[in-house]
Amino acid sequence: MDTHWALTHAARTDTTVAQDETAGSGTSHTAAGRNTGRWRAFHDKFVVEERFVEPEDRRGLYRASVILAVVGVALFIATLVSVVQAEGLSAADSPVRDWLLTERSGALTAVMIFLAVVFGPIALPIIVLVVIVVWGFAAKHAWRPILLASAMLSGVIISQIILHIVQRSRPPEDTMLFGIDHTFSFPSGHVLGACDFLLVGTFLIFSRRRDTRATVFGFIGAGVGVVLASVSRLYLGYHWLTDTLASFSLSLLILGGVIALDTWRTTRIPGERVTGELSKAETPRD
Repeated sequence: MDTHWALTHAARTDTTVAQDETAGSGTSHTAAGRNTGRWRAFHDKFVVEERFVEPEDRRGLYRASVILAVVGVALFIATLVSVVQAEGLSAADSPVRDWLLTERSGALTAVMIFLAVVFGPIALPIIVLVVIVVWGFAAKHAWRPILLASAMLSGVIISQIILHIVQRSRPPEDTMLFGIDHTFSFPSGHVLGACDFLLVGTFLIFSRRRDTRATVFGFIGAGVGVVLASVSRLYLGYHWLTDTLASFSLSLLILGGVIALDTWRTTRIPGERVTGELSKAETPRD
């Protein structure tokens, strides 16, 4: 009797342990699956998406990148030489400043101060950071947000180097309407940041769309933003006209570099091998 009870109890105990081990194993597999899924999602974010384009379209992108870079370098050199030699393009600096001084009014000054704040060293980095983070999480791949962040950072580094090499003085302090700024003037960091954000951002957004009209309107909007950022710095008395031209030219160079890099890394023509793991589904069928 005692022997039968012992055997029965042992069998029940073994069954309970086996059930617990099975349940524990299932929980473990579920947790491992979740971890693998999270890692997979993180990994997929940094897979560079590749897209198929026509050969002529890719050649057009490369041509555009070269033209933008050449125009940017040429305009910057011309502007820099005119500033150093105090002739050429810089001859328009004082007349433009004097004209803007005569156009000042209370309402217009308020608008220009608002623009200066939006494109300033505090608000603009916050806006850029929010856009990059939201875009990075919302997009399937993080390539374009990372490219935008790299372009913005490149602009900051380049402008700081040139500022301390050229060491150009700003317009007279008594013409500044939003506090005194004792830093160097050439090029304008406000304008360069605005140009990079608007122009590079517009390209990265509309380069994946085939709607030419939307692309044209997108760049028109970016151009209006660039003009407003430039005029606000001139109106408020912090920069010369050639400071803003230098910033615009540097932004064209950066934009050309971004287009070339993005085209090289993401565009494929039919017949080329696709290396992006998640881009294989985009391969055109025969």
